[in-house]
Parts: sequence; C-alpha cells; structure tokens
Amino acid sequence: MRFAIIGLGRFGMRLARQLYEAGQDVIAVDESLTLIDQIRDHVTLAIAMDATDEAALVANKIDQVDVAIVSIGEDFEAATLATTTLKQLGVARVISRAVTPTIEMIMKRIGADDVVNPEDESADRWATRLVTPHFINQMVIGEKFSAVEIVTPNAWAGKTLVDLNLRQKYFVNIVAIRTKLTPEEKSTQGKGSDDWKTHLPDPNVPLRVGERLIVIGEDEHLGAIPVDQAENGK
Repeated sequence: MRFAIIGLGRFGMRLARQLYEAGQDVIAVDESLTLIDQIRDHVTLAIAMDATDEAALVANKIDQVDVAIVSIGEDFEAATLATTTLKQLGVARVISRAVTPTIEMIMKRIGADDVVNPEDESADRWATRLVTPHFINQMVIGEKFSAVEIVTPNAWAGKTLVDLNLRQKYFVNIVAIRTKLTPEEKSTQGKGSDDWKTHLPDPNVPLRVGERLIVIGEDEHLGAIPVDQAENGK
C-alpha cells in the first residue's frame, strides 16, 4: 500500500519509519527541511512542502496514495485544511490527529475517516493496524498485546487447531470462533443483536470457510497471520 505521512513530529516520524520498514511505500511530508533530512533515508520519498497547498499535493502525487495520515500537531488550522483538501482530492482514507474529543468531532465532521490520538496510541500500534486491514476488529489488551477478529484464512480452513499448532508457528491463540446465524436463529434474536454467534473452539474440529476467529497475541505476531480470506466471511 501507499501511505502519506503529513507532519513529522515524534508520532509522524516514528509511524513513517515503521510503515517503511514493514515494506510499505511511504511519502513523508513536512515544511521543515531539517525534519525532511532526518527521515529521507527511511522512507520512499520525503518532501518539504505546505500540505495545505492543493496544487503541490497533486504535483507530488499525494492525491494517489491509499492512506494519508495527517499528524500535524501544533497548527490546528493547517491540520484541518490538510484533512479537507486530501478528502476533496479523493484520497480513499484520511486519518487525522486528534488529542481531545472536541478535535476528534471536528475532524470527523470535515471528512476524516478515522482519528489517532498519539497520547493514547503508539505509532508502532498504528503501523500494525494500517498494514493489517484484514482485521475486522482489534481490541488492545496490553502494551504489546491485542485481540483481533479475522475471517478464517483459506490456508487454515479444513484444519484443526491441533493440526495448525498456531502457538508454535505464529505465537498466537484462537480463543473463540464466531459463526453466522441461520435465518431461524436470527429470528429468535432481540433487536440490536448482530448476525453472529460466538463459541469456544474445539481443538479437534476443523475450522470452516466463512467463520470468524478471535485471535490473541502480540501485535507483531498477529501481523504475520495469513490474509487469504474467503469472501463470504466478510
């Protein structure tokens, strides 16, 4: 995937490096030549420019990235302008920095698809999240640990947990399995319930295509899970 990191404070600098080290195409943008020089050897492309300048964004093909992260910290006006401009240019996903609930609300109202609070979430964790879009849900349960919900990878379908030996191969554990409700089961559910039922895994029963798995482990190990997923599990 192709990412643009707009604003190279501590969070933006770390996120840019982590994404690049994960094999992603990363464009780093900041008005500071000093910061651009610091990141130049650790990203695909580093550009000193005004991120609110629509013509400059287009000229440098930042409108063509898959994800743009606006991590401008101190200049709220620049952050809002960059966010709106990127969305107007058609960037599919724009994530903006927000350190208070009020700023979060504003950013979402002007078009941000998601927000990040560097005071609550590390750049390392966001890097993992961005390069693993196959995670349906992710819940942080510790400094380096998460529980994620994924569709059963095709490589795992038809195999038991005993066969897969996930703890040894991936250093992760499946703690629950979610199966789609039948129409009959759905009719008995109350309003507001989802279409899935959750049960504990039987280590000797093969996993099935379309099931969702709740997997727990360290973030770096979760990121190594195969991503070849069946369509009907989404």
